[in-house]
Amino acid sequence: MTIVTSNYVPGYRAVKTLGFVYGLTVRSRGLGGQIGAGFRSVFGGEIKEYVHLMEKAREEALNRMLDHARELGANAIISARFDSDEISDIMQEILAYGTAVIIEKEEE
Repeated sequence: MTIVTSNYVPGYRAVKTLGFVYGLTVRSRGLGGQIGAGFRSVFGGEIKEYVHLMEKAREEALNRMLDHARELGANAIISARFDSDEISDIMQEILAYGTAVIIEKEEE
C-alpha cells in the first residue's frame, strides 16, 4: 500500500475517497526503562529506551492504520500524519491518521 504525507500520489489520481483512517496505541514506560532513562537523563544525551519505545509505538499505530485502510478496500493513504500526547507521566498515546483512497496510474 502506498502511503504519502502529501495530498496526492505523483503519477496517480485518486478515483475514490474512502474516508478517514487511523491507528492508535497507548504505551507505558516500564520500570526498567524508567530507571535506565533516569540515569541517562542525569548525564545528558539520547535516551535510547524512549527512542525504542516511540519507534515501536509508531510502527504499531502505522500498522493499525494500514489495517483500517485495507478493511475499507484502499490501495493508498494520502495526507498521512502522526500525532502524540502524554496521558500521564508514564503513558504516551500515538496516533497515525490519513485519508484512505483508491488510486490509479495516470495515462501518459
